[in-house]
Amino acid sequence: MVLIIFGFIYGIKSAMNDAPYMFIDQSFGALCTISICVSGLMGLPLVVSEYRERKILKRFQITPVSPFLLIIVELTIYVVYCFVSMLSLLIIAMLVWKVRIIGSWMAFVGSWLLTTISTISIGMMVGGIAKNTKIASVLYFPMLIFSGATLPLEIILEMMQKIFNFFPMTQGIQLMKTMFLGLSTQNVWISILSMMAVTMLCTMIVICFFQWK
Repeated sequence: MVLIIFGFIYGIKSAMNDAPYMFIDQSFGALCTISICVSGLMGLPLVVSEYRERKILKRFQITPVSPFLLIIVELTIYVVYCFVSMLSLLIIAMLVWKVRIIGSWMAFVGSWLLTTISTISIGMMVGGIAKNTKIASVLYFPMLIFSGATLPLEIILEMMQKIFNFFPMTQGIQLMKTMFLGLSTQNVWISILSMMAVTMLCTMIVICFFQWK
């Protein structure tokens, strides 16, 4: 829906004066993160916390199923879901608005995968310790609105941009934009290392503090 709205509003207009790419080209990475946010920060935490509320996890506790195995299964499901969403967006954008990857395909897919896993790891952490579904969805709307997924970061006040840049998904959007458009990769290691650190930290927390009941 957001892709179609952007497409009808901006069409094939340039992102800025004399830019060699369109507004949709510039926004494609952000569009991909909408499904990542929905799955990682809404879907997965709600499912796991609902399992806890309904005592399903309590039953799993007496089986050979470990928190790590449960998390890996859920992560795989949502990564596949996000990949199908990204591929669908790309096909529609290429067919209707002639969107093209100016940079490297491999680099873009790698940046997308890192963004997906780091965001889902946050959802795993929240779902692993949240007592109920209300708490599980607490990060969804702030991350969706202020990371640049739906509201372009460029139109937000500069002071607020500095705050929102601490969001892992904001770093992911900037990284995907760089790889998609083939921009300078001078500072990409900051985004890569920050998202890797978030993934490792959230994974350790959920494994150590996973709540069965």
